Formats: sequence, C-alpha cells, structure tokens
Amino acid sequence: MSSPSCADDRDGKDAHNRAKPSQRKEYVMPTPDIITLFAHVTLGTLAVIVGTIALGSRKGRKVHVSAGRVFVISMGVASVLGAILGALKYETFWITFHAGILGATLVSSGVLAVRIRARGARRWFIAIAGLNALNAVALFSAGWYATTMPDARLYGFAAEDYFFLFGMAAVAFVGDMRMVFGTQISNRHRIAQHLLRMCIGFFIAAGSAFTGPGASVFPDAVQNSGVLSLPELTIMLLMLFWLWKTVRQPRPLVASH
Repeated sequence: MSSPSCADDRDGKDAHNRAKPSQRKEYVMPTPDIITLFAHVTLGTLAVIVGTIALGSRKGRKVHVSAGRVFVISMGVASVLGAILGALKYETFWITFHAGILGATLVSSGVLAVRIRARGARRWFIAIAGLNALNAVALFSAGWYATTMPDARLYGFAAEDYFFLFGMAAVAFVGDMRMVFGTQISNRHRIAQHLLRMCIGFFIAAGSAFTGPGASVFPDAVQNSGVLSLPELTIMLLMLFWLWKTVRQPRPLVASH
C-alpha cells in the first residue's frame, strides 16, 4: 500500500504534467505585414549605409559604382515593400505608400538617366513620369484634405508631410518630362539627373530612418536634440556640391531622338 505522501507526490506530478501543455507558449507565425515591415526596415538600413558610401566617394570610381549598385537594389526593393506596407496598414503607414512609390521611381529613373541611351529610355521615362504625376496629385490631395481635419493630420501625418513629398514628386515629374521631350540631352545633364534622383531617394531613406518612424528607436533626449536632422542636411549639402561640380564642366551633347 502506498503511503499518503507517495500518493500526494504522484498526484502533484500528474497535475504538473497536465499543466505543461497549457503553459507552453504556442509559436505564432508572423503576419504578412510584420514580415514586410521587417524586410523594409532591414533593406532601408542597408540603403542608408551603402548610400553614405556612394555619396561620399569619388564619382565613377569602383567604390562608388559598387556601393551604388547595392543602394539601387536595396533602396528599390525597400521602396516597393514600403508601398505594400502602406497599402496593408494604411491606418498608420499610409504616407509610406506614397514615399515608397516615389523612392522606387527615383532610383529606377536615376539608373536610366546614365545607363540607357535616350531613345530606349524614353518609353521608360514616360511610364515613370505617369507614376510620378499620379503620385503627386494624390499627395497634394491628401495634404489638402489633411488641412480640413481638426488637427490638420491624415492617418497620423501632418499636411506638411504630404505637401513635402508632393514637392519631391513634382520635381521628379518635371525632370522626367525633360528626359522625354528634350531634343538634345547632354552627358552633364544626364549625370545631374542621376545625382538629383539618387540623392532625393537617399534623403527619403535617411528621413525615414532618423526623423521618421525610425526615430522612435532613439532616446527622447536624442530625438529632441535635433541631431537626427543632420544626416538629411548633410545629404542635401553633398548633393548640391556634386551637382555644382557636374554642371560647371561643359560636356558634349547626346541626341535623344
């Protein structure tokens, strides 16, 4: 006959074993929006790193070309994922939809500006111009609608944010039209268009990482110090520097038709 203490031990073990299944944490598969967000952030971070290398290195050299290729791929894919994320989670990431489209058109047209002869590039620029035009209209409409809201915000973003992206999309559209309808396009102009588009795309990536949603990973003291705005300012200054070096040197013309 078992003693009461042994019976109690067996009962305790049985109860413990019965409790184990309910205490185990079940593995939950990540949802599509979480996977998209993770990939978007990872590739966006990579784009910022290699974009810094490409922008700071001497143009045309091996380091610049290699870093630029990685930047185009990482920035392009991150932009497309950002657009998908904005569509999936429009309540909190709607502006990312527009920024993603803009980033994708900028890097793709930036490559076209220097690598494809104008005759072949024309049809691609027509498609890109159409996307930029639609995106600009949508951004202006969103910004205008946000001004009618009590807090002047739409899906958590201020009207100024939409108008700022609208300005970038409008500038890109004007550049697209120049590439489409220009009878003669100089090599200097093609390189300037490449620099402008890549730098604006880089500006968007850095803004997302340091002053946009990515700013939340930094301590409040750092966020409030204003230091996170320095990367964007640096990008704009370097863009102006390289544009100045490009446009001040005359180069031969390339026929576009």
